[in-house]
Amino acid sequence: MRTPAALVAVLVGAATLLAGTSAPASARPADKGRWVGAWATAMQKPQAETFEGPTWAEQGFTGQSLRQVVRVTAGGTRLRIRLSNLYGTAPLRVTGATVGKAGAGASVRPGTMRVLRFDRSASAVIAPGRELVSDAARLVTTPGERLSATLYFAGSTGPATFHAFAKTPAYRATGDRRFDGSDAAFPAGERDTSGSSYFLTGVEVAGGSSRGAVVTFGDSITDGVSATSDATRYPDRLAERLAATGRPMAVLNTGIAGGKLLSETSCGGTSALERFSRDALDRPGTRAVVVLLGVNDILETRCDAFFNPCEAVEAPVRAARLIDAYRRLVRAAHSRGIKVVGVTVTPFRGFPGWCQDPREDTRAALNRWIRTGGELDGVADPERALLDPDPGQAGHLRDPEYNAGDGLHPNDAGLRVIADTVARSLRAVL
Repeated sequence: MRTPAALVAVLVGAATLLAGTSAPASARPADKGRWVGAWATAMQKPQAETFEGPTWAEQGFTGQSLRQVVRVTAGGTRLRIRLSNLYGTAPLRVTGATVGKAGAGASVRPGTMRVLRFDRSASAVIAPGRELVSDAARLVTTPGERLSATLYFAGSTGPATFHAFAKTPAYRATGDRRFDGSDAAFPAGERDTSGSSYFLTGVEVAGGSSRGAVVTFGDSITDGVSATSDATRYPDRLAERLAATGRPMAVLNTGIAGGKLLSETSCGGTSALERFSRDALDRPGTRAVVVLLGVNDILETRCDAFFNPCEAVEAPVRAARLIDAYRRLVRAAHSRGIKVVGVTVTPFRGFPGWCQDPREDTRAALNRWIRTGGELDGVADPERALLDPDPGQAGHLRDPEYNAGDGLHPNDAGLRVIADTVARSLRAVL
């Protein structure tokens, strides 16, 4: 079977944990005055290109408008957006911003455009390494709805803090297009459309029926690089499953493709340990975090050695180190009153980067702890359903039912299996 280069290149990400000092997220169901995350993405350092093509991150934006489409998993009567200059080298000057309900292409549905303000001002300045939340705008939204946020930069932004694999489009155009809701405002074409997201790290709502938020925290399987659309990623399927039970919960996707649990990578960003507070615990309304991590650490492959992984590996990672990292995540979450569901690491023996038998042993040992260690609040176990039952294919993804083509990433059907198992675990936990 031929392996798609994009999927071979994008290994599963993980992240590092520090408990952090920000205000605790709510562990109770949201009321009408409480803010809840409705959409989220984890920020990364600027990269000139990803395995899917060039980005606008390193060059940034000058005298341009940027319109980005996102799909929310919770609704409400008010909303606000969260912008990040986490990896900026200079203050980020936002001349102005609007938000509305997305139409076809880059269009915004008539009558839904709202001006966003920042501390009552139309413009904002975000210091390097910081985030900024807009004032509330009145706009009724529903779960599953797509929104468009438009930012205008009259000056130069410098390199842009971004997320590599958005699964939804971003559009750019010269000049101020904040109030132009037509698709023609952002010329179509490869040069003016991107598959990454920039500066926008969250959309939050109030006044809705959501009981809080579940943060899915992980790597490329969580990020959804093998999904055919933003609606078929496992976190989006999970939101649908939870809504169907009559207990609607926002589901926030903070996976980063290419990252690791224990260490930083050039393509996947900081470790899971380091970003856990920022990307999971600090999201408003968080009641539980679903953790699916460890594949990149076990595979040991470096970002600069994707196509010859067995020729350039790091020191083998022992299961004990991964388990210790999971324990640190759990302790940090519990200190904030937030529950943790662990997801068994899915099969990867068919991946070309698999080249050492101890890797399978490490995966099995980590999964045993996830299942039986007793330290997690809940366990989701998709591994058994995804494993190929053929004895000659031990440790492989079931093919072709659940294999996206590279032996590592599940396809849409496999991602649905993960969503189903996580939904069952969350129903018992929340």
